[in-house]
Amino acid sequence: MSESGTKKTFSRRKFIVRSAVGVGVLLGTGYFTRPIWRRSLAEMANSMEPSYMGDTETPQLWFEVTADNQVILHSPKVEMGQGTFTGLAQIAADELEVDIRQMKVVHAATATGNIDGLSTGGSLSISGLWQPLRELAATMREMLKNEAARILKTDAATLTVKEGVVSGNGQSLAYGDIVKTVTEWTIPDTPPLKDVSAYQFVGKPIPRLDLRDKVIGAPIFGMDATMPDMLYGAVARPSAIGARYVSADTTEAEKMPGVVKVVKEKDFVGVVARSRMEAENAKNAIKVTWETGKNWQSEDIEEMIKVGKGEPFVIQKEGGAENVLDNGENIIRAEYKSPIGAHAQLEPNGALAFVDGDKATVMISTQVVRITRGEVAGRLGLDEEKVNIIPTYLGGGFGRRLHTPNAMQAAVLSRAVGKPVKCFFNRQEEFQNDTFRPPTHHVLRAKLREDGLIEAIEHNVSSGDVMFGSPLFPAIAQPILGADVGAWRGGMIQYGKIPNYRAVSWRVKLPFATSWWRSLGLLANTFAIESFMDELAIKAGKDPVQFRLDQIQDDEAGHRLKEVIKATADKAGWKDGVHNGRAMGFAASTDAGTPCAHVAEVSVEGQEIKVHKVTCAIDPGLAVNPDQVRAQCEGAIIMGLSAALYEKMTVKDGQLTPTIYGPYRMALMKHAPKEIDVVILENADAPGAVGEPPLGPIGAAIANAVFRLTGRRLREMPLELT
Repeated sequence: MSESGTKKTFSRRKFIVRSAVGVGVLLGTGYFTRPIWRRSLAEMANSMEPSYMGDTETPQLWFEVTADNQVILHSPKVEMGQGTFTGLAQIAADELEVDIRQMKVVHAATATGNIDGLSTGGSLSISGLWQPLRELAATMREMLKNEAARILKTDAATLTVKEGVVSGNGQSLAYGDIVKTVTEWTIPDTPPLKDVSAYQFVGKPIPRLDLRDKVIGAPIFGMDATMPDMLYGAVARPSAIGARYVSADTTEAEKMPGVVKVVKEKDFVGVVARSRMEAENAKNAIKVTWETGKNWQSEDIEEMIKVGKGEPFVIQKEGGAENVLDNGENIIRAEYKSPIGAHAQLEPNGALAFVDGDKATVMISTQVVRITRGEVAGRLGLDEEKVNIIPTYLGGGFGRRLHTPNAMQAAVLSRAVGKPVKCFFNRQEEFQNDTFRPPTHHVLRAKLREDGLIEAIEHNVSSGDVMFGSPLFPAIAQPILGADVGAWRGGMIQYGKIPNYRAVSWRVKLPFATSWWRSLGLLANTFAIESFMDELAIKAGKDPVQFRLDQIQDDEAGHRLKEVIKATADKAGWKDGVHNGRAMGFAASTDAGTPCAHVAEVSVEGQEIKVHKVTCAIDPGLAVNPDQVRAQCEGAIIMGLSAALYEKMTVKDGQLTPTIYGPYRMALMKHAPKEIDVVILENADAPGAVGEPPLGPIGAAIANAVFRLTGRRLREMPLELT
């Protein structure tokens, strides 16, 4: 029996979004101190995790108890392969006092009322829900105990719970039996939470709850979605950068086999047909007039993205780095670059929508459930409560599914024919209409002291937008923040003992859409900074591991970073130089409060770079599921390796290319390291970010190893020796 539709008697607590408070205080300091408070905001964004932005007061929105004593958790966070559902089930089961086998996790449709106020992303699913989910589960347990006490006519304090059964005074009731009698819930104050040491499931390598469905190919992804009497849609999409829809001649398309209707809107034209192939064929017959701009080439983009061409924002400053580096002697300078990157996720974007009168239902792979609902409601002129977004499993997200106007297009097509319509991008459209990882250009300068340590260092990074322009952030964010936090993520100097350091973010508005890509700017920024740190260590004649350790601040964050660096070097058996035709490269970064370090063991065969082994140490705080942490590290390392060695989009004659797998090179199974060794440290009392931090160091670690093998400093990704 479901608890939906029951009444909340009173509010239990309110979570304060600290970042919003901080912004208000800083804005109050006035316009003339804007550079100072912008740097303060940047420091806050670099170190602070935002609170969960959704319901944290109503357990019955989150939990459903079935007649057979199972508990269904309606998760506002989506599962896109990272193992979130299993981790959340572990957290909930321990406070609910049920066995993990009694837990099932499903995506929360917006009709349930359990809606994430922001998104799934930023490596925040487990860490962001750690506290509220435990409190909700503990409160739900007490609600069930109180109802059992009412039924059994006894004091709730005398009752105990085990595996979803409430017992006391020789009597017992299963959760499934209790909920059958409840018509209105009373929500008590949040009870004390258990000590983590008392948990049965948190901290254990519990097998993934979604494993069986994925092994047997169960229909759980967006492309699997079906509805009765479903038709298929296709939307004409541009291939040229900046193209704007003007008009369309649909005469031929309307005559094509299987076509039900051709739909012309002010901003797009689409087809509804009986099959996907018929919809695609008819779409290809439409003669679309596009308004296009400049015939862009890769050279144009490379010129735009150079440091000095955009708008600068100082995001970090300590001491007088600029003065030392502008006026000193023996200044060491280096430039690094990274290319345009595609998401290239396996499942292209698309949605299945059914508009039935004044109601709309959309099944979609999305990371932004609330925003998708708002976009559909706004386009159809419906109240948001009339739009039900049903999230599915994601066949790869990586930030691509933070933009979902395709849901609105599918809904418009459905409304035009009065039936469900399934509308997906084809692969070429997905590549050409991606929201790309922006290219970057980095200029670093440093001066060494006589003792070989760093006297001053500066990092300039020029990048297209990541956060700005995204539906996640209002337009007002840009003038307030100045610098795009996504673009400079990982771009700050983490070696706090250096007396003078400075980081500057240069914002460039590119002519094509750029946005979130797994780890945001972390991969490119860490590649530049940690490659440069390797250069400086060699210039100083010091071991690169010890060189870093000597310049890390003696605070909590510094202690955790030091421990990660030491653990990586120890586990890898760190050796500088070349041994038996192989060399090791080292790099480290801290992202979203999680320090991580890699040692890459590399050889060069002909002109090919081969990565044989990667040793990774990470400190995510409390590891809710150690197997998930290891899997996330392995996945991030291989994805980062792919980007560092192979992936690159180019611009030719006004189009982004390539548009299919193959020409868009990616790491294959044969390119994966034979061994990835992950060391997990737990030097915090709550879980932190895991999904993105391990991407940071891999590019620099590989490049640093290649330098030892060849004497060549590769300063541009993808790393190539030809």
